[in-house]
Amino acid sequence: MDKSIYDFTAKLNDGSDKALSDYKGKVLLIVNTASECGFTPQYEGLEALYETYSEQGFEILAFPCNQFGKQEPGDNEAIKNFCMTRFSVTFPLFDKVDVNGEAAAPVFDYLKQEAPGILGSKSIKWNFTKFLVGKDGQVIKRFAPKDKPQDIAKNIESALA
Repeated sequence: MDKSIYDFTAKLNDGSDKALSDYKGKVLLIVNTASECGFTPQYEGLEALYETYSEQGFEILAFPCNQFGKQEPGDNEAIKNFCMTRFSVTFPLFDKVDVNGEAAAPVFDYLKQEAPGILGSKSIKWNFTKFLVGKDGQVIKRFAPKDKPQDIAKNIESALA
């Protein structure tokens, strides 16, 4: 059987392990985030998507990353406080990870393999790259950092249908 997102476990912001198989049957948007990035205001749009679609089986999984311009320097507690106080984020925050290179989180190696970027690039170019995953655990599409959350609502609706 082919791999799916459900084959992975990741650490939550509080350090506990979370089996991604807990999200079976849900549509997921997996995003590498940062608190000091020009795209950081997208947290607001992501939270709006979450509030709109979470009751229909939609989850956002945010993975803070400090690999791009060192724009996520804080520890997990600082990141959580920032997201909650500045953007009232209620979707799950995960442990800070690398998304490229030898130390990349295995879930991101999988996502990049399943949905390469422009010209087949396997690397993630910047913060707020988004991966839409279907109810079957398979990657549907990769969205660039500049793709605003509200602009991908139709893709989410299609995946939920």
